[in-house]
Amino acid sequence: MRIAFKMKLKEGCASAYQERHQRVWPEVTALLRQSGVEEYSIFIDHDTETLYAFQKIRNGVGSQHLGHHEVIKKWWSYMSDIMEVNEDDSPVSVELEEVFYLSST
Repeated sequence: MRIAFKMKLKEGCASAYQERHQRVWPEVTALLRQSGVEEYSIFIDHDTETLYAFQKIRNGVGSQHLGHHEVIKKWWSYMSDIMEVNEDDSPVSVELEEVFYLSST
């Protein structure tokens, strides 16, 4: 299964976001993999500071469903100063509808 969603950075925070993701915590990536996230890409539109995320997942569990894990809560808190977030520090995210897909298989 593939899912996509968008998130929004606070103004002027693109560099900080990119730097933090170059050093994403190993505990976060391990949990993502254990939970069934097989692929995860995040793209940025620098004109709008909007992030577009894509995940290939197993079992219908993507990163946005892992908020009950302590390491994810800590990651969300760490990122909350540079992103638009909800009251629990989870990123404000909007699921995107797939309208086209091309596969080589």
